[in-house]
Amino acid sequence: MRLSLDDFGTGYSSLAYLKRFPVQKLKINRSSVDGLPDGESDLAIVRAIIQPGLAMRLKVIAEGVETEGQKNVLLALGCHEIQGYFYAAAVDRHVFDAMRAEENPGR
Repeated sequence: MRLSLDDFGTGYSSLAYLKRFPVQKLKINRSSVDGLPDGESDLAIVRAIIQPGLAMRLKVIAEGVETEGQKNVLLALGCHEIQGYFYAAAVDRHVFDAMRAEENPGR
């Protein structure tokens, strides 16, 4: 079993959780990504989330990435994975199943 801290940087998330729980992944909430690449405070917040994650050898994932500028900043800061409309819009489960079936005929 692996643990991910979802929406890190919002609500009750805390750096102490990174030490207390056996976490492998740290997911940055879309609200922290929205102001990138130009928002100085957003950049500072995202950097402050990514740095401890990298130092603790966690996989860092950013949610809600919609622009190439956001993607470029996140990758430059060391983010491992990017999720969001920049790559594809969310799809219904049945559409997803059909897409997988097309990619893997005979399964």
